[in-house]
Amino acid sequence: MARNVAQADASVKAGKWQRSKYVGVSLVGKTLAVMGFGKVGSEVARRARGLGMHVIAYDPYAAADRARAMGVDLVSFDEAIATADFISLHMPLTPATSKILNDENFAKMKKGVRIVNVARGGVIDDDALVKALDAGIVAQAALDVFTEEPPSKDSKLVQHENVTVTPHLGASTMEAQEEVAIEIAEVVVGALKGELAATAVNAPMVPAEVLTELKPFVVLAEKLGRLAVQLVAGGSGVKNVKVTYASSRAPDDLDTRVLRAMITKGLIEPISNVFVNLVNADFTAKQRGLRITEERILLDGSPENPLEFIQVQIANVESKFASAISEPGEIKMEGRVKDGIPHLTKVGSFEVDVSLEGNIILCRQVDQPGLIGKVGSILGEENVNVSFMSVGRVAQRKHAVMAIGVDEPPRKESLKRIGEIPAIEEFVYLKL
Repeated sequence: MARNVAQADASVKAGKWQRSKYVGVSLVGKTLAVMGFGKVGSEVARRARGLGMHVIAYDPYAAADRARAMGVDLVSFDEAIATADFISLHMPLTPATSKILNDENFAKMKKGVRIVNVARGGVIDDDALVKALDAGIVAQAALDVFTEEPPSKDSKLVQHENVTVTPHLGASTMEAQEEVAIEIAEVVVGALKGELAATAVNAPMVPAEVLTELKPFVVLAEKLGRLAVQLVAGGSGVKNVKVTYASSRAPDDLDTRVLRAMITKGLIEPISNVFVNLVNADFTAKQRGLRITEERILLDGSPENPLEFIQVQIANVESKFASAISEPGEIKMEGRVKDGIPHLTKVGSFEVDVSLEGNIILCRQVDQPGLIGKVGSILGEENVNVSFMSVGRVAQRKHAVMAIGVDEPPRKESLKRIGEIPAIEEFVYLKL
C-alpha cells in the first residue's frame, strides 16, 4: 500500500510508465497503531519495529508488561487513532467492535492516515471509509477482508483508486495450510490419548438431572462474566478472576465445572473470536494467561437450591465504572436466580436487583428525588423500553447506584443526555 505496488503493477502491464504518479511514502519514523494486541497484532508490531516504525497499540485486555517488553506503548482507543500515521486492525468482530471505525472515529484521525484491515470486514463501516477516502482524511486503505465476501463487483470501496484489495488471503500460504493440517492431526492424536482438546465439539457427559437443575445458574454465570469483563478499562489486562459460590450443599454435591466454563465463556467471548465450551474452557483460559480460582461459602439452611448466589471478582484492573470496585480494589459483580430468572444483585458494594434480560445501564448518582423520572423520560422519548429498574444506596440522600434493564439498545445521543444530568456522576452501558 505505502509504495503503490498493486497500482503500479497494473499500470506497467497496461503499457504505461508513470513513475511520478506512484510516488509512495516511507514507513521509517512513522507511527503505527496496532488495534488488537493479540497473537497476530503483536507479531505485526514486532516486524514494524524492525522496519523503523514507532508502534503503539490499543487492546483493553492486553498485558502492559508484555507490550513494554516489545517496545510498544499501550494507549487508549482515541489516542491510537488520533496519533497514528498507519492503523492496522487485528481485533475480532464482536458487538463492541462492529463498525468501530465509523464517521465519528474517522473524524478524529490525522489527515492522510493509512489503514490496513486484515481482521474482519465488519469492524469498518464501508460507507464511512469511502467518505473518509474521498475527503482525504484517509489517504489509502488496504483490505483483505470485507463485510460481504466476496464483495459486489460495483462496490465503491473496492473500486476506489486509493484502495488496495486482496481476496481474504491472510492465511493462504503453502506453509500455513500445511501447519493447519499438522495441527489437526496432532489434536486428533492427543484426543485419542485422552489429552485435553481445545477445539473439541463433543463436551464430556454431564448428567441430565444436573444440567436441568443448574440451567438457570449456567445462564447467570455466563452473564456475570460478560458484564464483569465489559467493566474493565484496560491497562494491565484481565489475569486474575475469583469466583465465589454460596451454597448450602456439601462440596461433593455441587459440580461447578459447567459454571466455571460459562464464566470463562462470558469473560473471553466478548473480546475474541474463540468459541468457549465445557471442553476447552480451562485450556482457553490458560492459553490467554487467565487464572480463575474458585471459592465456596457453605451456608446454613436447606440444600434444596443448588446455589444461593455467584460472585465474580476481577483483580488488578481499572474499571470503566468506579462504583463496581469493591473495598479490596476489585471489580465485583454478584447475581442470584429468582423464579428461574438470573438477576444482578450487587455491583461493587452497592445492592441492586435487576433481571439479566436485554441490556443494562448502570448509573452512580447523588440520591435525590426525581432522578429516576428524568432518566426514564429520556429513554421513553427514544422509545426504549425499561424492563427493570433498581436503586441501591449507601445512605439516604447520599450516593446511589441505579441499574436499569432495557430491551433495546439506546442511541449514543440518549446515553449522552443521561450522562449530562447534573446528579449523575458516572454511567456505563453494558450489553448482554
